[in-house]
Amino acid sequence: MANLYYQGHGSFRITTDEGFVIYVDPYAGDGYDLPADLILVSHGHHDHNCVALPAKKPACTVLTYQELLADQKYDSKTVGPVRIDAVQAYNKNHPRTQCVGFVLFFNGISLYAAGDTSTTEDMRCRLPQMHLDYALLPTDGVYNMGPQEAGSCAAMIAARCSIPIHTKPGALFDEAVAKRFDAPGKMVIKPGQSVALKALSR
Repeated sequence: MANLYYQGHGSFRITTDEGFVIYVDPYAGDGYDLPADLILVSHGHHDHNCVALPAKKPACTVLTYQELLADQKYDSKTVGPVRIDAVQAYNKNHPRTQCVGFVLFFNGISLYAAGDTSTTEDMRCRLPQMHLDYALLPTDGVYNMGPQEAGSCAAMIAARCSIPIHTKPGALFDEAVAKRFDAPGKMVIKPGQSVALKALSR
């Protein structure tokens, strides 16, 4: 079964049913020993782009905002069994031309990795139409939206399961912030924990 392993901060790893390994915004925590098939980097800040950290398979693909966003057009790519749709991510600390979120489709599952962001137009319009299973949202309230705004975004996005991440600058996790995140289908995953992923929306 597909699973998600949360490393902490904004970093997590997904393994599909086929054993295809995806790292999203590698930087924090442990769990980088499984060789990567795909590494996704939402933007260039140091706490999201440590692509040298994960072990890699020879044919590993690295996709960043630079490959997925050009001239304000958000691209879609398929790598192995995974389709990646780039979506908007931006706020006063993250220019919209240098940051993306990802919607991943694999094994009948749809998962939104928001990257570093606050409320976007896509959260109001595009993402609800995707009928997402999972949404991972930043909640630190310093460089991104705080838990209250993230909860409002989760309600708009209407994923079946909403997960707070990126809860505190310079820390793997802040339980107090995670508790303040109030969202439909809320799930809290602590660093070092993994959860099975399934197609909740179907």
